[in-house]
Amino acid sequence: MVISKPEDSATSGKAEAPPPNEQPVIRTTAMPADTNPDGDIFGGWLLAQMDLAAGSLACRRAQGRIVTAAVDGMAFLHPVFVGDEVSLYARLLSSGRSSMRVFVEAWRRHRDSEETQKVTEATFVCVAVDRDRRPRSIPPAPSPGS
Repeated sequence: MVISKPEDSATSGKAEAPPPNEQPVIRTTAMPADTNPDGDIFGGWLLAQMDLAAGSLACRRAQGRIVTAAVDGMAFLHPVFVGDEVSLYARLLSSGRSSMRVFVEAWRRHRDSEETQKVTEATFVCVAVDRDRRPRSIPPAPSPGS
């Protein structure tokens, strides 16, 4: 996992894009139990939420059990605070015989505001597995409209 602080949109001159125009796969609230001893939300908690979102989408596409095989580098763009609503958006980038690449974005919204801020993103590699936890083929994608 790569932890870095990219340029802030206020200093880079770029306006932050809005969140994806779709329903989030998961929406949750960061709670005090999700913090480290200094009161900051754990990066691992956010990664776990993103893994849940990727897994939800991948399970539906694979029509069964999946495992997370890899996560690409992640940069934490902004902190998440206790009480923030965290929305996780996921989309399938590609699928092979047994594996899928799922892109996940995490966005925060302070509970008293409508302003949103992208927190991080990552691509997850998920693999469809059978009951013996061995890779299995992903069923063909359903045809549009079915």
